[in-house]
Amino acid sequence: MKAIVFTKYGPPDVLQLKEVAKPIPKDNEVLIRINATAVTAEDYAFRKGDPFAARLAVTGGLIRPKKTILGQMLAGEIEAVGKDVKRFKEGDQVFGHAGMGLGTYAEYVCLHEEEALASKPANTTYEEAAAVVGGVLTALPFLRDTGKIQRGQKVLIYGASGSVGISAVQLARYFGAEVTGVCSTANLEFVKSMGADKVIDYTREDFNRSGQTYDIIFDTVGKSSFLRCKSSLKPRGIYLTTVPTPAIMLQMLWTSKFGSKKAMIVFTGLRPLSEKIKDLVLLKELIEAGKVKPAIDRCYPLEQIAEAHSYVEKGHKKGNVVITVGHNN
Repeated sequence: MKAIVFTKYGPPDVLQLKEVAKPIPKDNEVLIRINATAVTAEDYAFRKGDPFAARLAVTGGLIRPKKTILGQMLAGEIEAVGKDVKRFKEGDQVFGHAGMGLGTYAEYVCLHEEEALASKPANTTYEEAAAVVGGVLTALPFLRDTGKIQRGQKVLIYGASGSVGISAVQLARYFGAEVTGVCSTANLEFVKSMGADKVIDYTREDFNRSGQTYDIIFDTVGKSSFLRCKSSLKPRGIYLTTVPTPAIMLQMLWTSKFGSKKAMIVFTGLRPLSEKIKDLVLLKELIEAGKVKPAIDRCYPLEQIAEAHSYVEKGHKKGNVVITVGHNN
């Protein structure tokens, strides 16, 4: 099968299209014929080996990666199942997240049947299904479980045009909040069209100086800080960020003991698979009900994945960048 392989850390051109052995499912695994995957900020961080800790935690090698096929998102069809598999059957259309096992930059992948997989929404293409997974599986536990979002609250999403940001905008609207999105000039109309009640152009206005306060401030890109946003939080407001830094870890510890305003981070990748599966089922229902819409900026064929990485790494994408996987057969 064709796969994108990298044998050293570095720039996008370390990603090479190669022929590798097609995997064979174990007794409790499914073989998925991948039709689409997506490129995320995590993917290019893993490719670069930066942060350094990711080399051991994810790709498995300090000097060179041991897991040589990147990719976590997927949408495709079950081609074969192991003899002990109960959740799926051959021909099922699925979407999901391969987790830290990676491997979706390829024509096929084998996953345990209890991995984060669910039936693909009936009203989406494979590209749309692959696009929406990562952002929602991140934004949902932040807003629902940690932020305890409630109807009628005021929520600000910083970095609202990215994969996690645009998912957060739609989910906050679904939960009944009044949503303000913060993004660049070029993305104002896009964020508004995806459900934001208000949009702020960060190149022209600092939301912290507006005098407006929010129940939740969710920084999806790690460009702000709790101390900077504290004055814009309501008395029992919550600041959320996706980027783990020493500062936010200390602030989370401090605010858990002192003060009414809280700083919090969630390590969504460490959640139990059962919770991720439930969230995928909910996501399927939300998409089929028209409550969440996939947002695709660009699609690239598998052969052009280095170009896709270069584009995503610039940090200007709207929503998601999807990779289509062609099959010779």
